[in-house]
Amino acid sequence: MAGRKKRKSSKLLVNLVLGFICLIWLVPTLGLFISSFRPAADILSTGWWKVFPHQSWVKSGETVQLSKDLDLREPIEVGGRTFTDEQLKSGVMVDGERLMWENRRARTLSVMEQGWQFNPALTLDNYKNVLSGKEYRLKAADGSETVQRGSGMSQAFWNTLTIAVPATVIPILIASFAAYAFAWLRFPGRKTIFAIIIAMLVIPLQVALIPVLKDYTALGLNGSYLGIWLAHTAFGLPLVTYFMYNFISQLPKDLFESAFIDGASHFTIFSRLILPLSVPALASIGIFQFLWVWNDYLVSLIFIGNQPDVQVMSMKIADLVGSRGNDWHLLTSAAFISMLMPLAIFFLLQKYFVRGLMGGSVKG
Repeated sequence: MAGRKKRKSSKLLVNLVLGFICLIWLVPTLGLFISSFRPAADILSTGWWKVFPHQSWVKSGETVQLSKDLDLREPIEVGGRTFTDEQLKSGVMVDGERLMWENRRARTLSVMEQGWQFNPALTLDNYKNVLSGKEYRLKAADGSETVQRGSGMSQAFWNTLTIAVPATVIPILIASFAAYAFAWLRFPGRKTIFAIIIAMLVIPLQVALIPVLKDYTALGLNGSYLGIWLAHTAFGLPLVTYFMYNFISQLPKDLFESAFIDGASHFTIFSRLILPLSVPALASIGIFQFLWVWNDYLVSLIFIGNQPDVQVMSMKIADLVGSRGNDWHLLTSAAFISMLMPLAIFFLLQKYFVRGLMGGSVKG
């Protein structure tokens, strides 16, 4: 009985900790999602939680008129009390009400009281500007005004998809072949080569960018999709190979012995046995590789460039912020648009995710 209560309390504690961690992640995500539908002026003036009913200081309709020639450098008397100019800028409490400058130049004060506010002003303009391009108003020398629309994210979306799909499939396919060879084939230097591949996990990819870029320039691969596919394949192979090796090496040896007795070749064993059995592991590492390539900025910037016809979504989102950072309300909408494809991939393959991560961790 005591043991059962202890297990229940331990399970409850674990659930509470996990719930708290999920809450920490969900709250800023919810705030980002709500901000993506708010007008730019509201985002700059109030927090995202102001869209829900909340208590706030609202103007009661009463205005206090002070003397027009009042010197603001001196103490200001209001209702028998004195305040400074700085205090009235931030607001002061008087008999349960709040006094605040309404028009400092006209020397008028607003009387504010606590009340419920609900500001559900939501709009789809942010998403429209992101998808179809933001409108820019340009004034000519003669005073005339023209409206131009910038490029949207559709081209960047297809560019990113064109890069991400092959850059996910190619390294996983090559790493699966390599993992099978390291796990079940015997050849000279097998352990040494595998150790070198594992050692490459700790090498930052940044140290290889300049040498690879020089070789790409000499071979004419820089700025091409083939070049970026090869770059992502090379940078992703060590982790994918190690991950697939841990899974394939734990498969029952009897399967291979039976296949060899039936006359199956290594290619037949790999295609008919290894790949079907490795679907959970392939799905798991595929999610990681796809997310890494989809969200990549540095590798794409180096090897394919930032031209509008080839730039990926991460570059396009960075451009949406604007040169002065004043368009960051568009960044929230663009961020959720860029999340659609990774979320679709994750939910499509989530049933394999845990099984793939646990594959090879235990025997039997």
